[in-house]
Amino acid sequence: MVLGNLLAVLAGLLAVPVMMLLVEVLASLAIFRDQLAEHRGVGNATSAAVVVPAHNESSGLLPTLGDLMPQLGPRDRLIVVADNCSDDTAAMATAAGAEVIERNDLSRIGKGYALAHALAHLRQDPPDMVLFVDADCRVQGDMLVRLKDACAYASRPVQACFLMTAPEKSSVDHRPAEFFWLIRNWVRPLGLCGLGLPVQLMGTGMMFPWRLIRDLRMDGNLVEDLKLGLDAAALGFPPCFYPSVVGTSEFPETQGGTETQRQRWIQGHLQMILRHLPRYFLRALVTRNLGLLVLVLDMTVPPFSLLVLLIVLLLFATLAWFLIAGTAVPLILSLINCTAIVFAVLLAWMRYGQQIISLRELAGLAASLPSKVSYYGRVYFGRKVASWIRTDRTKVDQ
Repeated sequence: MVLGNLLAVLAGLLAVPVMMLLVEVLASLAIFRDQLAEHRGVGNATSAAVVVPAHNESSGLLPTLGDLMPQLGPRDRLIVVADNCSDDTAAMATAAGAEVIERNDLSRIGKGYALAHALAHLRQDPPDMVLFVDADCRVQGDMLVRLKDACAYASRPVQACFLMTAPEKSSVDHRPAEFFWLIRNWVRPLGLCGLGLPVQLMGTGMMFPWRLIRDLRMDGNLVEDLKLGLDAAALGFPPCFYPSVVGTSEFPETQGGTETQRQRWIQGHLQMILRHLPRYFLRALVTRNLGLLVLVLDMTVPPFSLLVLLIVLLLFATLAWFLIAGTAVPLILSLINCTAIVFAVLLAWMRYGQQIISLRELAGLAASLPSKVSYYGRVYFGRKVASWIRTDRTKVDQ
């Protein structure tokens, strides 16, 4: 009886991220009305600082700077933070016309520290808004002006859509990752936005009012974007989504770069769930903060392969218990979770993913589930990824 109750509780807990995902996918299917686009020009009189943190990027950041420089208005600034660099990143950025500040502190390694250094620099002459853009992120030509308008109108953080795409030449098949990234950074935020709810920050393409970002604490957290969004929501400024403005980056072309990047994302997300989720959940309840509560519930959705793995393992466990004890409730809950996750993925694929991956290839991913058990064991119990390791972007020979 005790085991049966435990399995039922676990299935119920697992239903939270599953149903959250399903609701987000269903909501994304509705016709979207771009309300932010109706307020063009409200940010014309404002100033913005575009901050690009860079760690040993060298000439790799030049395309990004080339996208951003023409967008600067008379009162805007482009600041590159050359963070613990041992190469010519600072010289490259200076030659490209950016304002460069350097930080050298090997005792504090992390993107968050680089962003905090930029904010400390900006306190001498604060802008109205601050936009963070990753060094390898390509942005559309009107990103800055549209985010300024949106942020001026909303008076809270605004998140542009950030997508990862597969490079033309790669030793790694990135199609599954590209599809699930699309769900994470396009489908789910679009659904929340359509419901009038806040979204998670994505690490790049994030615009903040200065009066808010100056008071937010940044450190070496592996997923500083998630924590930053939760902290903003806790203060009453939940981030909103601007899907019409898009930034893109490419997945690494090498297996090593891919694994390092994936491990950093997974470890960071799990760290946020295990260490910080209970505190933010309690704060949302105590302060009756709906925006923070929505972000906490959204954060319960783990990396997709882990979510599916947990659902399948629990399904087998509840099936075994049903055969042994005849208790059906845990099994029914597990079957509901399985049905909901399959339905959500199929809906997302039919609407958004058919050009990325075939249904046959998508179904074939189930064969890799057994290997995920050992993989997540290594990720959780193995060596932790440092807080900021530059992703290997070595090009595969053409």
